[in-house]
Amino acid sequence: MAAEDDVRKASKQFYNALTSMSKGNAEQMGEIWSHEESATAMHPIGGRDVGWKAVKNSFDQVAGLATEGSIELKDQLIRVVGDVAYEIGIESGGFKIAGHQVNIEQRVTNIYQLKSGEWKMIHHHSDVAPAMMDVLSKLQPPT
Repeated sequence: MAAEDDVRKASKQFYNALTSMSKGNAEQMGEIWSHEESATAMHPIGGRDVGWKAVKNSFDQVAGLATEGSIELKDQLIRVVGDVAYEIGIESGGFKIAGHQVNIEQRVTNIYQLKSGEWKMIHHHSDVAPAMMDVLSKLQPPT
């Protein structure tokens, strides 16, 4: 149970960082994520990021457009297998993207790995969020 409790703390740190990002500041992401090339993310706006630099860039870009947010994990389930753990649940909350309100309620899977005594996120995968895609499509310059 101790490992599961430690993963739960890492998850809380990630969702605090995600909320901070939804208010315009993604700096806390660097504290919870692995900074290796093996880090990956599949965000609610589609696509896939591979490597810490790409993952960080994606969070930085959203933070540049985001304000007034709060995101939490509901219905959390954690499993630990050796030095790897995963959690599943429902991300719930909302924020503004470039002034447009977006509410989210999406399934998510997060994977953590124990590195030097700390649980670090190595993968984040959420359902695509149609509301976010809609707002972002409005922000795209016409072609």
